[in-house]
Amino acid sequence: MRRVTLFVKGSSRLGKVVPVYGSLSDLLSLASSKLGIQATQVFNEIGGQIDDITLIRDDDVLFVSDGEPFIGEDILTNPRIPEQLTGGHTDWLTLNVGGRYFTTTRSTLVSKEPDSMLAHMFSDRDAWGNKRDHTGAFLIDRSPEYFEPILNYLRHGQLIVNDGVNLLGVLEEAKFFGIDSLIEHLELAIKNSQPADDHSPISRKEFVRFLLATPTKSELRCQGLNFSGADLSRLDLRYINFKMANLSRCNLTHANLCGACLERADLSGSVLDGANLQGVKMLCSNAEGASLKGCNFEDPSGLKANLEGANLKGVDMEGSQMTGINLRVATLKNAKLKNCNLRGATLAGTDLENCDLSGCDLQEANLRGSNVKGAIFEEMLTPLHMSQSVR
Repeated sequence: MRRVTLFVKGSSRLGKVVPVYGSLSDLLSLASSKLGIQATQVFNEIGGQIDDITLIRDDDVLFVSDGEPFIGEDILTNPRIPEQLTGGHTDWLTLNVGGRYFTTTRSTLVSKEPDSMLAHMFSDRDAWGNKRDHTGAFLIDRSPEYFEPILNYLRHGQLIVNDGVNLLGVLEEAKFFGIDSLIEHLELAIKNSQPADDHSPISRKEFVRFLLATPTKSELRCQGLNFSGADLSRLDLRYINFKMANLSRCNLTHANLCGACLERADLSGSVLDGANLQGVKMLCSNAEGASLKGCNFEDPSGLKANLEGANLKGVDMEGSQMTGINLRVATLKNAKLKNCNLRGATLAGTDLENCDLSGCDLQEANLRGSNVKGAIFEEMLTPLHMSQSVR
């Protein structure tokens, strides 16, 4: 709450310190009660009449009148009146901060942080000597954008920063001017403004907004992001870098992942039925328990999908087009590959134990070193030559 010192008709004696609240009428009523007059007007220390209570600042010295003209000369020249009552700390100042002008009172700059650089600058009237511009404003070579929140803080004690103003810049100014209490507020505000270490999954809505805001020719990097459980079905995800991303339990049904990088990504439990996976890179990815029924891995341009070293335990890839696919040393234990087109596929060193390969086309597929223990090869479209498998 603001407080002011009141005197009658320019007198320097028997003043009263009163709180400022409500309207100007409330202040005049309080002045009448405290000073024993019928106060109708209030003036500042140099005789300016105040008609709006918002013009009154904390620790101002004011003079009330019952309607007679204000006598200001005696106040300003009376040597018995202390300097703080004649504007020592309440006179108005204009500051030229980096070319921008700010008008405030000496009290604002001095009272709240008496040990700050600003307080030392303006506690003495002559401290600045001739460091003024042609208008008489005090020159301060600092950023006005960052100085404004500091001045407002000294006025009312609240940290208010306009949109677009960098809090780090305001913090540096606060340190420069030695506004210690403001430094604490700013450090807390900066901490709260930082993105939380939140690993919660990205939603479809958030990702679609991201896609729409990105130019089509720009490379999208989603490396390491968490999409767990997200619905990304039917989205155009071509050539996006999902390396090491968490896509577990995602719905990627009919998504276009042509040329996408899913290296070391977690696709466990995801549904990719009918997805376009032409030229996809899934090296060492984890797709255990995923459903990839009816997917297309076959790229007409000759770019082969690469799933080398991938964990495909228990996946369902029934009816997928996988001509020329690289499944070298991948794990397909207990996987369902019924009616898949694996013509020319690289399955060297692949673990196909208990894998259902019935109805598959394995013509020219490389099965050297693969583990086919318990694998089902019924209703093969082409005969499996011994030269293709060694165990």
